[in-house]
Amino acid sequence: MRYPSYTPTTDLAGQFGPAGVALEYAVDAAQRSLLFWDVIRMRGNQYRTHAEATAPHVLSFTPEVILDGRKLEKPVNYALVRIVPPEGIEVDETRRPFVVVDPRAGHGPGIGGFKADSEIGVALKAGHPCYFIGFLPEPEPGQTIEDIAHAEAIFLEKVISLHPDADAKPCVIGNCQAGWAVTMLAAMRPELFGSLIIAGAPLSYWAGERGKYPMRYSGGLLGGSWLTALVSDLGHGKFDGAWLVQNFENQNPANTLWTKQYTLYSKIDTEAPRYLGFEQWWGGHVSLNAEEIQFIVDELFVGNNLAAGRIQTSKGEAIDLRNIRAPIVVFCSKGDNITPPAQALDWILDLYDDVNEMRSHGQTIVYTVHETIGHLGIFVSASVARKEHGEFSSNIDLIDALPPGLYEATFEAKTDETIRGDLVEGNWIMRCEARTLDDIRALGCNSPADDRRFATAARVSEINLALYRTFFQPVVRAMVPDWAAKQLRESHPLRLQYELLSDANPLMAQIADLAADVAEERRPVAAENPFLALEKAFSSQIIAGLEAWRGATEALSEATFLSVYGSPLLQAAVGVDPLDAKPHRRASKTALHLQVLNEKIEELKARIGQGGLRESLARSLLYVAMVSGAADERGFAAIRRMRRAENGMPAMTLAEFKTLIRDQFLMLLLDEEAAVNALPAMLPQDEGVRRGALSSLQEVLNARGALSEEAERRLQRIVGIFDVSEEPLAEPVPPPTKPVPVKAVRSAN
Repeated sequence: MRYPSYTPTTDLAGQFGPAGVALEYAVDAAQRSLLFWDVIRMRGNQYRTHAEATAPHVLSFTPEVILDGRKLEKPVNYALVRIVPPEGIEVDETRRPFVVVDPRAGHGPGIGGFKADSEIGVALKAGHPCYFIGFLPEPEPGQTIEDIAHAEAIFLEKVISLHPDADAKPCVIGNCQAGWAVTMLAAMRPELFGSLIIAGAPLSYWAGERGKYPMRYSGGLLGGSWLTALVSDLGHGKFDGAWLVQNFENQNPANTLWTKQYTLYSKIDTEAPRYLGFEQWWGGHVSLNAEEIQFIVDELFVGNNLAAGRIQTSKGEAIDLRNIRAPIVVFCSKGDNITPPAQALDWILDLYDDVNEMRSHGQTIVYTVHETIGHLGIFVSASVARKEHGEFSSNIDLIDALPPGLYEATFEAKTDETIRGDLVEGNWIMRCEARTLDDIRALGCNSPADDRRFATAARVSEINLALYRTFFQPVVRAMVPDWAAKQLRESHPLRLQYELLSDANPLMAQIADLAADVAEERRPVAAENPFLALEKAFSSQIIAGLEAWRGATEALSEATFLSVYGSPLLQAAVGVDPLDAKPHRRASKTALHLQVLNEKIEELKARIGQGGLRESLARSLLYVAMVSGAADERGFAAIRRMRRAENGMPAMTLAEFKTLIRDQFLMLLLDEEAAVNALPAMLPQDEGVRRGALSSLQEVLNARGALSEEAERRLQRIVGIFDVSEEPLAEPVPPPTKPVPVKAVRSAN
């Protein structure tokens, strides 16, 4: 709601001097107060309406149900819906579909598409068909995390079947907790994914930096997951998601207790629609089965078992994230105190020793780190949707075609001076720059001593949970029948703040009429009023005080955790060697992978001299471009043009092009000189075809501007190889004086 704003008909300051200035502020403050409480009343009514809906969501797009998870062999409270494109937006059915999965972390579904500038919105604008996986407020009896994974696999199979002519398998976006869920599924069913974007998703739960992001200490400070079991038992087998929301609220007391409310109060004439839109999602609490939340806390939050490969399916199969074949895009932020960069990225350190080992598994990981945006802003902010998510949606084919390795996505504003700006979609240029694991370590990682502390906390959690289940759980379950559990849920403080401040409370009944009268006589105070400045200064002092309190409690929490779980006596008592300097989170290596890797190396070596013009172009492009270790969308747009004019050759699918790029890149890694020296025999004899191909190659390489000295030298060598004229060829590059490192050789897959 937007309240009307009228110019005062009486100049009180002019009539009464300083007293009039104070009176003007007093009138404005009183009016803002009443209008504020009217918005709070609307929020309560909105909450009640939302809670009464059968399938509440906050999608601003029209959903069309495709599959209902409640009708599957193992029922779950999830559903697959197709997003109907809004009027004026056309999608290309031959482009890969996007599937957005929202987090079930206490809130209801829809936040990934609750406004036009959202993950769904930018994917639709980029021409991709869009689907959404949402859920109902109450879980199906007995459903588990594994059941949900199997249901989501069925959903993706359905999406793939609906788009048989798509150029790639679906791009799946997992927000927050949905990020780790779809990552697990991608490890279990890698063939279902074309690419994977995980936004604000924790995968390495122990990781972090000293003095920052203290949420990772919560499990240890609470004594482990026994409290989770207690809350589930008090809920008669269900865990109230309002407690998860409460945990989020506690991380930022200044915003929870003051800033959010003061922003509404201070901007009451314009802020109400945004506030109510967000609160509809924030207050839409959902429940989880006890088995679901216990798995999440034990295996992920406290146990940190995902990246280490210690989670097993019901069939005894280990979930190994190295099985993922689709490119993984990780979006995180330094301003996110829920999932900081270390928790979003350190799982890479748990899996791989270096980038070459990552390449040996055929893995492509692209990450981007925002400097300031908070946790929710990663998948809610309109500016982030227009920039980062918009670029990922527009350039997902570029990411899919990158050679295996680790990259950071950076964004440069497009201007009139941008070289080859005609090749750029949108207002930003996305660039993927090669990185090493040291770049990940620089974002924060644990020492062996800190890992021992978290391993100790995990052992203590197991002991406390066993004690609770043995001595207390039977008593609690006997004392809390279903009706009592419902009363406890309804009396949660987060729910009461909505219920008590709605029309269900007779004391709020007069607010609406009074607010309507006030809106008619609205007299906003002048911006230069000194009392308004005093109000803002007072607000700043309150925020500073709450921030100081937060800082003090976080410092105390960290010091307590480090002291308690750093005790050599406690570590030895629970079976953690206080002198063990080995990492406690590393995924194990397998001899089978090494065997398959060696076989792949021999296969690639045998094929170095095989191929034609297409293989020659790809190898030449990579030979020159790999010097910079970067790629951007202009180069890929030029590649698209090159692919459309391949001299009568059959058109390539994106999957075929991806395989071509990967194989040629790995051949260059295995034996660069042999790969380049094999080019003349692979090229066609027709000089016109070779010259046309060389022209296309130069267009791609020059799309970003002038080449570096080394890249230009390499290009001239390629020009000499392609040119069949009598002109002398460029000076050949001497072979390397050092043998190719074994790790580089083993980067093939």
